[in-house]
Amino acid sequence: MSRPRILIVGAGFAGYQTARTLSRLTRHKADITLLNPTDYFLYLPLLPQVAAGILEPRRVTVSLAGTLPHVRLVLGEAQTDGIDLDARTVRYTGPEGDVGTLTYDRLVLAAGSVNKLLPIPGVAEHAHGFRGLPEALYLRDHVTRQVELAAAAADSETCASRCTFVVVGAGYTGTEVAVQGQLLTDALVRNRPLREGRRPRWLLLDVAPRVLPGLDERLSRTADRVLRKRGVEVRMGTSVKEATSDGVLLSDGEFVDTRTLVWCVGVRPDPLAESLGLPMESGRLLVEPTLQVPGHPEVFACGDAAAVPDLENPGQYTPMTAQHAWRQGKTAGHNVAASFGIGTRRPYRHRDLGFVVDLGGVQAAANPLGIPLSGPLAGAVTRGYHLAAMPGNRVRVAADWLLEAVLPRQAVQLGLVRSWSVPLDTASPELARMPGAPERLATTDTPTTEGPS
Repeated sequence: MSRPRILIVGAGFAGYQTARTLSRLTRHKADITLLNPTDYFLYLPLLPQVAAGILEPRRVTVSLAGTLPHVRLVLGEAQTDGIDLDARTVRYTGPEGDVGTLTYDRLVLAAGSVNKLLPIPGVAEHAHGFRGLPEALYLRDHVTRQVELAAAAADSETCASRCTFVVVGAGYTGTEVAVQGQLLTDALVRNRPLREGRRPRWLLLDVAPRVLPGLDERLSRTADRVLRKRGVEVRMGTSVKEATSDGVLLSDGEFVDTRTLVWCVGVRPDPLAESLGLPMESGRLLVEPTLQVPGHPEVFACGDAAAVPDLENPGQYTPMTAQHAWRQGKTAGHNVAASFGIGTRRPYRHRDLGFVVDLGGVQAAANPLGIPLSGPLAGAVTRGYHLAAMPGNRVRVAADWLLEAVLPRQAVQLGLVRSWSVPLDTASPELARMPGAPERLATTDTPTTEGPS
């Protein structure tokens, strides 16, 4: 008899953990296929440190082939209308435009999320997302270039515009990008002094009443204090009304001259799930506590693509965070294996283990096991947490942190990523493939930076 075929779509936190769990449980008892556009798992929580020049890009990537034995990797992206639940097939597009079809006995949908766009004029045209290494590398180059051009500017107005950076969204990502960005640009101007002793200006905006609204209020105040001490202008209750090539118009009527808008307002579920025509909840596929899709017990969904019942809070669904995606992936792996008689099925339950937010240098805000921490102790907990959570590259990441503490950053433009290749609207990837597309402003966006537990 042929071995059962398991197909996992997506290698983010949920998909990677599903594949790793199944690789361990089934070994040679099933054929496991992982469909993903890249050959690596990206540890998103540390991506702001790549943009800030603290970590080298490969440090936050983990080889799929090297860490997932007994798993076959297929490079490609599932087509939006390519899943046939009746025929049990998934049609995908490969990295060179080729089209293929994969069959399955069990399907795990872990497609993740994409940038959340708001109907604000000019944002889609003058902003980029922060969904992967290309965006982080581009942002690093862009910020470096703006400081260099500001230092050489002939007039103070141009200098001020180029060294002004606006971050929208004071969640985990926006907070870390703003504080790390301020540290990066301060380091850059030590070697490239600006006119009249000017210091780079970073603005952090959000319509929420406080920074990090998802955290304990005490930790929120800690983060706010660190941001302001570092020189970041924190403006709560404020957002962008319009974006142009010359700057942004704020909701309070002020126009800020800038060449950089950083968009960190959050993410939305990948539209792949909507194409199935099954019951949804806020763009996420409704699933049972076992992560199975009602009416299709052979289909599982987890991570940002799934609306998973929160058994600890009846009537609610688990939020779209890396912690939940990582744990749900493990549960999905166990339950897929159980469907073939290996072990028993289990519902997804969780216990909140807390959150960590890196505030640059030795500063952080952390809430491990509900204990609020700040300062150097929180910084040590935060970095230790990430090292423990990463499925690889721990020694290399720790080495980069050590070098960053004792050596100056290497501030050079690599020029590896062009602006048009990292559009904010990831729902229109064809734009990224258009040669000669115009340059646009750099921005960043990513889901919560809390890591797995």
